[in-house]
Amino acid sequence: MDSFAGKLAVVTGGGSGMGRELVRQLAAEGCSVAACDWHGDAVAATAAMARDGAPADVLVTGHTCDVSDESQVLQFCHDLLKEHGSDHVDLVISNAGVGGGNSFIKDSRQDWERTFAIDWWGVYYCARAFLPLLIASSEGVLVNTSSVNGFWASLGPGRPSTAYSAAKFAVKGFSEALIEDLRTNAPHVHVAVAMPGHVGTDIVANSFRAHGMPAPEQMTDAQVQKLVGSETLATLIQAGVLPAGASTEDVRRLLIQANADFRDKAPLSAAGAATIILDGVRSGTWRILVGEDAAMLDGRIRAHPEAAYDYAELFGMATGDKAGGAAGGEGRDGAVRDDAVRDGAVRDGAVRDDAVRDDAGAGADT
Repeated sequence: MDSFAGKLAVVTGGGSGMGRELVRQLAAEGCSVAACDWHGDAVAATAAMARDGAPADVLVTGHTCDVSDESQVLQFCHDLLKEHGSDHVDLVISNAGVGGGNSFIKDSRQDWERTFAIDWWGVYYCARAFLPLLIASSEGVLVNTSSVNGFWASLGPGRPSTAYSAAKFAVKGFSEALIEDLRTNAPHVHVAVAMPGHVGTDIVANSFRAHGMPAPEQMTDAQVQKLVGSETLATLIQAGVLPAGASTEDVRRLLIQANADFRDKAPLSAAGAATIILDGVRSGTWRILVGEDAAMLDGRIRAHPEAAYDYAELFGMATGDKAGGAAGGEGRDGAVRDDAVRDGAVRDGAVRDDAVRDDAGAGADT
């Protein structure tokens, strides 16, 4: 797809982060866009921003939709075709995703399945709904957002990532399987899989909300205390992340700072990530690595697959490599910081934002 001008695109997860930037950049290039998000006010704000920077003949609409619910996806599909007066779409970017359910053993089944439902079933339901409409286009492109955790199922030492990684492996495998299916049965439609590393977004707060919790700023004291139990609190104090005798308000401030640092101190901005994805669509590639950290980790694992979960070997094999240290997308203990994989909150008491811990001088992540 050489140009987006005059096309109709669908973007899920368009309320913030990469989704919002994808909508804005597409609209600025003359592409009409239907964006959805489970947070209706957020996606409405995205649509308004995109319209302000778009040519007069571009239509941008915002829709409320939880992609883990197929009936809502089908309603979104029906509504956007009606509002845009179209019988097809040209580009679909399944971008919606959250973190949570990191441990299959310790985290609740409800949290695990909520994460998996959004991150995998959301992609599947959107493919079912929109692929026929891409086939109806003269040239169609489906972009599914996986992650570095679609080829590396960990966040590093002591940081399991089961629900998110399982979903993102499924997204990557499904996307690759579609390459031959489309080549055989709909050769004018192309599929690409995007694999972001650490991208600066608000996924920390968004993942809280997706799991039924407010952002840290709105949490009650009881919610903060439940999220960060006494054992966790003691660990954070011992690590120097929190002061001795830390109050609930101290913990709340840490969670707020974790969200801000994850967004603001990322090696790649949401706008930069969106540009990489759209450049990938234009180039026709099926494999879009988003960020230097994603390219670094991909290269190491492809070269040394048996070392993927031997962290000392995996991250020690390129000592002195510019991409291999904390200055890149990697944490101080060798864990790559991924935009979509982290909920930035806590897992069994460990704060899941290494930017905050690094700033605090402690090394200790959806």
